[in-house]
Amino acid sequence: MLHSLSLPAFSSSSQPKILNPYNLSHPSFYLKFRTTNQENVRYLKAIGIIDPNTKPHKLPSPDTVTHILNTVNFFKSKGFQDADFSRLTSECPQLLSSEFEITDIEPVFKFLDTDLHASVQESRGLVTNCPELLFSDVEYCLRPTLDYLRQLRVAKLNVPSKLNAHLLNTRVEKLRSKVKFLKSVGLSHQEAASFCARIPAIFGYSIDYNLRPKLEYLLKGMERSMEELKEFPQYFGFSLRKRIIPRHLHLKQRNVRLKLNRMLIWSDQRFYAKWK
Repeated sequence: MLHSLSLPAFSSSSQPKILNPYNLSHPSFYLKFRTTNQENVRYLKAIGIIDPNTKPHKLPSPDTVTHILNTVNFFKSKGFQDADFSRLTSECPQLLSSEFEITDIEPVFKFLDTDLHASVQESRGLVTNCPELLFSDVEYCLRPTLDYLRQLRVAKLNVPSKLNAHLLNTRVEKLRSKVKFLKSVGLSHQEAASFCARIPAIFGYSIDYNLRPKLEYLLKGMERSMEELKEFPQYFGFSLRKRIIPRHLHLKQRNVRLKLNRMLIWSDQRFYAKWK
């Protein structure tokens, strides 16, 4: 009955009108109620919350429609736009539940404002990039994670990127596991922290399927040193199979040795044109 499908939103003149429940005794109430509820349903269809093909007898009740509109209006007060609701309700269908209360998510917006110092639009961007943030516990997840990332000197966490949104929604234990791995291969705590600050995307990389195989190939396959990795931690961001190994072998056949950044950053066209 309820789903997320992005459709063109109505103009401001078509915004939903919430009926005053105290006018029930008015003789024209029934007709007025029908018209108002139809407008509300039409609006929710337009922003993708109600399936436009829903049969009339399967539409949500007027009380449910009003409850959903209250949620929509709360998000709009936080700077969200009609186009955002398709993704929000798709990723977090509990927003449409009759049991959902706005007080469930208010602490998250307070955290984004007072702890993260994100602007209204930055908060909107972070939430739309990771709607699961809305239901993360501030005390047990968001605030400890933010404090830990700041200890590592990861900067600009308020920038509304997908990376930042998902970083904030990552438990501290998972973040620490990446630092622990870097220390286990010879980096000091300070070096590991600097490493993560320069490439925070590392927190999303698998140790077994990304970090460890690439490190082993760097040290054994390419016979390079940890010092080169410290200079270019972005090495971990490149595909081992599609870029690192092919380019290393291509250069090796030509007895050419380049610094890691020069070997990997260039586009394929530029790289293979230079080293034919």
